[in-house]
Amino acid sequence: MKIATFNINGIKARIEALPRWLEAAAPDVVCLQEIKSVDENFPREIFEAIGYRVETHGQKSFNGVAILSKLPLEDVTRGLPGDAEDEQARWIEATVIGQKAVRVCGLYLPNGNPTPGPKYDYKLAWMARMQARIEALLPLEEPLVFCGDYNVIPQAQDAARPELWLEDALYLPQTRAAFRRLLNLGLTEAFRARNQAPGQYSFWDYQAGAWERNNGIRIDHHLLSPQAADLLRDCQIDKQVRAGDKPSDHVPVWIELDA
Repeated sequence: MKIATFNINGIKARIEALPRWLEAAAPDVVCLQEIKSVDENFPREIFEAIGYRVETHGQKSFNGVAILSKLPLEDVTRGLPGDAEDEQARWIEATVIGQKAVRVCGLYLPNGNPTPGPKYDYKLAWMARMQARIEALLPLEEPLVFCGDYNVIPQAQDAARPELWLEDALYLPQTRAAFRRLLNLGLTEAFRARNQAPGQYSFWDYQAGAWERNNGIRIDHHLLSPQAADLLRDCQIDKQVRAGDKPSDHVPVWIELDA
């Protein structure tokens, strides 16, 4: 089972690039972030025509997540528990029925800038809610995949120029500590389980020649429960997608599970 995460930075802007990548990479499941579309305006028929089921949790102009799947989906839920007043569309879950059932949680974690301030407070509170949700799911002892745009640079090696991020919400000590708390629940960060090399990034800003200079950061992650980690075959970054026509500033990151 090939599961990808991809922040597309607007479905309208990626209406040609996304199907092109899907045809080439052939993932079984894709968790999308920043679809920037209400559910009824998402162009689901384009993806259904190439064999994907479509489940969205959108909002107008901002945020929005979706799951595309070639495999059956069950028990689809939308929204991260823990704050009834939170209207931002950043979390979607579904059980994917392959050779084994895998619970996939697609997420778009808040950016948190500027710091300090309410946006950063929201980021940390959201991460605490995510931790509570993971703690609620882990006792099921099922393969669980928590994938998406985490807006977290876990370590210095995950940025080309970490010194530029010292005051940024993506790299502040409190952010990285919250991320480590997720890992300390017993989760495996799939990419680093397979690849320890520096210089591996999933995001390059549109400005200042960041792509051409490989001035990137790695902020798109798959965290796996022990049962999912046992099934992990591979994890790769589809870096070349950034060089395509009208690219997102993120690229897909995918795992392959024996499921």
